[in-house]
Amino acid sequence: MNKSTLDAEKQHLADLLEAIQRCVYFLDASSRKLKWPLASGWLETEKKSVELFEILAAVNERFAKLQDTLAAAMRHACLLSGEPADRFLKVLSFYEKVGVIESIETWQLCRTVRNLAAHDYEIDYAEITEHFNALRSFTPELYKVAGRFLEYCRESLKIEPKLNDFSAEFDSIFNM
Repeated sequence: MNKSTLDAEKQHLADLLEAIQRCVYFLDASSRKLKWPLASGWLETEKKSVELFEILAAVNERFAKLQDTLAAAMRHACLLSGEPADRFLKVLSFYEKVGVIESIETWQLCRTVRNLAAHDYEIDYAEITEHFNALRSFTPELYKVAGRFLEYCRESLKIEPKLNDFSAEFDSIFNM
């Protein structure tokens, strides 16, 4: 890998770090529009509320986008760190060892919750409510992972987000 290739790889990670901050910012903004935990009776009463279901769709999409962006950045940072990244389980194992993720199991639970909505079109309001409340319960953990991952990149790789457009907001959300 020559210097220009390495510089391009570092720049790509800086772009991903900025994307992570943006994902956290917008997920937090959408989540704040709702009163948690959601109640299935209320959701069924509001079943024709376009505004409510647009907010729920945004929360769902932004949670998934955050986890996907974190995964891509984590893999990329592993490559820059000289760590094996041929299987994502190795990536997760590395980040568990360095304290970025709490546990592989917690990451996989987040992934399972995220995937359930991506593959099912649920009409039972109790199950819809359970899904969104589960997303909400895992959101703080994703925020912590994002914060610890950015710290890892800053301290170990000397790479920070490309721009600081979302840094102050990200820091305040991460430190809640």
